[in-house]
Amino acid sequence: MTRNQNPGRAQRAADWADGRLGIYTLARANLRKIFPDHWSFMLGEICLYTFLIIILTGVWLTLFFKPSMGEVIYDGSYVPLKGVPMSEAYASTVGISFEVRGGLLIRQIHHWAAIVFVAAMFVHMMRVFFTGAFRKPREINWLFGFLLLFLGMLDGFFGYSLPDDLLSGTGIRFIEGVVLAVPLVGTYIQMFLFGGEFPGHDIIPRFFTIHVLLIPGIMLGLLVAHLILVFHHKHTQWAGPGKTEKNVVGMPLMPVYMAKAGGFFFLVFGIIALMSAVATVNPIWAYGPYRPDQVSTDAQPDWYMGFAEGLIRVMPGWEIGLWGHTLNLGVLIPFTLFPVILGAIAAYPFVESWVTNDRREHHLLDRPRNAPVRTALGAAWIGVYLVMLAGGGNDLIATHLHLSLNAITYLVRIGFFVVPVVTFVVTKRWCLGLQRRDREKVLHGRETGIIKRLPHGEFTEVHAGLAPAELHRLTAHEQSTTPLEAAAPIDENGVAHPAGVLTRTRARLSRGFYGEHARIAKATAEEYRELTEGHGH
Repeated sequence: MTRNQNPGRAQRAADWADGRLGIYTLARANLRKIFPDHWSFMLGEICLYTFLIIILTGVWLTLFFKPSMGEVIYDGSYVPLKGVPMSEAYASTVGISFEVRGGLLIRQIHHWAAIVFVAAMFVHMMRVFFTGAFRKPREINWLFGFLLLFLGMLDGFFGYSLPDDLLSGTGIRFIEGVVLAVPLVGTYIQMFLFGGEFPGHDIIPRFFTIHVLLIPGIMLGLLVAHLILVFHHKHTQWAGPGKTEKNVVGMPLMPVYMAKAGGFFFLVFGIIALMSAVATVNPIWAYGPYRPDQVSTDAQPDWYMGFAEGLIRVMPGWEIGLWGHTLNLGVLIPFTLFPVILGAIAAYPFVESWVTNDRREHHLLDRPRNAPVRTALGAAWIGVYLVMLAGGGNDLIATHLHLSLNAITYLVRIGFFVVPVVTFVVTKRWCLGLQRRDREKVLHGRETGIIKRLPHGEFTEVHAGLAPAELHRLTAHEQSTTPLEAAAPIDENGVAHPAGVLTRTRARLSRGFYGEHARIAKATAEEYRELTEGHGH
């Protein structure tokens, strides 16, 4: 009797599960899914792997951390702190660092993984932005990615604050001042977070619940939804021979991609572990426990919160009085500006779709140079971010470089308005220059460095023709879109009326995206044929 006629116990169990869950059918449909093979797609994998590392090390740390602000007298193994009053949260964190076997390494891995996680999400979103991978049908997935980035930054701040050391306590005090600047509801929000006057007795337990349960739960749901949509919409890919809007060229999920992904996970884990072993981050024992009457020297948040801190540090301390109440504009305006800038990033796919009136599905990526306005906008945003990051560390720049703190602050204020404009103009011109270079390469070939003398005595450089794959890559992008016009609306009597403000604005923005100054016409097949056949120069 054959095996199929008398199945074993494992096969019967598999048949039973498949008959109720459809696992085999689901696996057969998805395990051979094709993934493109390009290094830039590994950025998203770094986000996923560092998130897993954070979850694994975070679960381990919760076994030893005590989220309590109850006061104790330290009597542990770290001698410089013996006899110092501190919270149980701080004491347990010092205990994890010096008394739990491997505790300091796990703490460092957790913190470094969080830093790399946010950095990887930032770079991943920039890759998606510059290549246009957010376009239809992936706008919702862009929003999921944006929410993951925002929640990752927020959860990083909560986790950073849990040890209750002097540095994190200074950051919490900073946030308390920002919350109190919110009109009408600021005091209520402050009481909700702190459970009383600062620092209160409930802030660490509440931050612990938010950091461990609330935000990670939301992020896990968003991550699952993000991955489901990645599977549902076929992967974007770079233009190339055989690649179209209707197919994906690459490697199958099983076994090739999974083998590479597994190896890459351990590579990421190993590099983060190496960083954690040789570069200490957040040495809380050097700061000491938090005291409301002290501020740690060189108090700085993690890099991803430096932008928000820079906004507040360089904002003038303006205050106005309205109806017997004082509005602290020096804090309120930056606090409002920060979510507005982030919200503009979230809304950008819908704004570009509205401006360009592009309703098609896009599965081929843009080269950043072929979308100069979008690339310039992204570069300008990064410029603003870096300027404000420098503003968040203005004290460190002043002390380490022996410069005037006021001079740095004024320079950052000017840079906030000047740097994005200059960056936008330079980046756009740079992209147009690269487009011209691509056009010349297509029409005349690449430079070989070989100088040839013609019969009549002229010296010229020999150009080599490009391979068909390179020609395809340089000419695959579309340029058929024309700017929208502000058409005058016509009423039921056939009378045209002046176009509205919104319509005119849309037309101006469309000309900015697609006008004659926003792109260089790519080489056409007719031009290439004329040159190669010797009919033109």
